[in-house]
Amino acid sequence: MIEELEGERRRLLAVAYRMTGTIADAEDIVQETYLRWYRLPDEERGAIENPAAWLTRVAGRVALDHLGSARMRRERYVGQWLPEPVPADLFAGAGARAGAGAGAWTGALAGGGAATHSVTAAPAADDPLDRVTLDDSIRTALLVVLESMTPAERVAFVLHDVFDVPFDDIATIVGRSSAATRQLAASARRHVREGRTSVVPKEEHDETVRAFLEASRSGDVLTLMRVLAPGVELRSDGGGVVSAARNVVVGTDNVARFLLGIASKQPGLRYEEVQTGDGLGFRILAGDALSSIATFETAGGLITQVRLMLNPAKLTQWRP
Repeated sequence: MIEELEGERRRLLAVAYRMTGTIADAEDIVQETYLRWYRLPDEERGAIENPAAWLTRVAGRVALDHLGSARMRRERYVGQWLPEPVPADLFAGAGARAGAGAGAWTGALAGGGAATHSVTAAPAADDPLDRVTLDDSIRTALLVVLESMTPAERVAFVLHDVFDVPFDDIATIVGRSSAATRQLAASARRHVREGRTSVVPKEEHDETVRAFLEASRSGDVLTLMRVLAPGVELRSDGGGVVSAARNVVVGTDNVARFLLGIASKQPGLRYEEVQTGDGLGFRILAGDALSSIATFETAGGLITQVRLMLNPAKLTQWRP
């Protein structure tokens, strides 16, 4: 039992990261979830038929509470807040449990009380374009859209559309009826559709990003501008700890000059290719010290978004 429970940690961390956008917050949610499990009386714990489902429900409740206060913390954040970039394979194999529909969720306990109803498998989204794969769900573009949702919408969307948790179970987490919970997920999908960006083939994305690096190394503004889309945007997150642009840098000329300015001030920076949730990116090193992680969005062979994560608290997964 202990091994099975501890094996759930990685899956719960995958769920909580998509709820919060940072590993530190996700770890706090998972830690609190396990504390609540071990605080249960032995008899009550023993009556739980499906510990994995119980843990998921509790993690959802803890995340819901966390999201309510996170919005206020974001308002006090110094500079631009970006979701934490993670390695592409960080949560590999940590998706929905096999059979996480009807059978797997029946009999799970919520907050120590026995579930008295059976649940049915969560249906897939009606529109194929609304379906989100586990790989898609760690893309920065989607995580940014999730930030625009209400806490209840985000919990409903992540649990149902990403991890296949049935609506009846999500309803007990968000304190709504099953019908109202379906509406939360539908509203969340509208946010996703409105904020959707095109996903280019991996080979095309990687080729564009490598061309960007070569252009950056040229030191020439016009050469770099040729690989940038007209409306390109650059965002950097220093968390108030490291110097970063406080506002979005917009336009080919501004972005090119900003990047070349960094390069001229720190000529010794090294760029290592890494696979991120957004595809090919760069680990940027100053000597042997990790300086930042650069991730990108591309379209039509041009860079449309540049994101620089400099906040040390959000670089924990990238130490060389």
